[in-house]
Amino acid sequence: MEQILILASASPRRKELIEQMGLSPMIVKSRVEEKITKDTPSSVVMELSRQKAEDVKLHLVEYLVMQGIEDLSAPQDLEPTKDEIWNPDQALVLGADTVVAVDGKILGKPRTHAEAANMIRALQGRSHEVYTGVTIFGTLKDDQATDHNASMGCSTFYEETKVHVAAMTEEEILAYARTEEPMDKAGAYGIQGSFGKYISGIEGDYYNVVGLPIAHVYQELKKFLQL
Repeated sequence: MEQILILASASPRRKELIEQMGLSPMIVKSRVEEKITKDTPSSVVMELSRQKAEDVKLHLVEYLVMQGIEDLSAPQDLEPTKDEIWNPDQALVLGADTVVAVDGKILGKPRTHAEAANMIRALQGRSHEVYTGVTIFGTLKDDQATDHNASMGCSTFYEETKVHVAAMTEEEILAYARTEEPMDKAGAYGIQGSFGKYISGIEGDYYNVVGLPIAHVYQELKKFLQL
């Protein structure tokens, strides 16, 4: 039976991007308490993506039951044949984390509209970097395993995109910060939303700024799935 792809994130944007690849992920949100021990934005996102993926991989059955998916032979919309039984141990788990950084300083998700306004002030009129870290846990395809005892694989990587933001007036900053759009996004903005009119250019992968570098992810998934 083909491996089932588990997305260790509740982000609707990441789910949509994976579906854009022609895949249908099952959503199982990680409940791990994130711990940052690294200092650079690239190492932080890789560390956090690994924590999320590893947590879901280790506690998959428990999390599925918590989500009300108790019939593990037919999770969600995935229907195995009558001769197949879905094995959670064979699930392919993908975790991801995205941060925005200005001069090496990481901007998280704003907790208040005032914090959102302060973040936008720090971004307007200049460039910044967006980092997304991705970790994939799963069983490698036969041609990717180094030997018969090394079929379990883990791939961790990151993508960086430079984003240029046009100069904004204080009125524009406050008008955007008062909306709900910035509140669940790293750096207090979404490039695919109304803030897009202030993006004067990017250097790198656009989808990385949305939340998942799908070209890079697709190439890594090919090590695990028949794509």
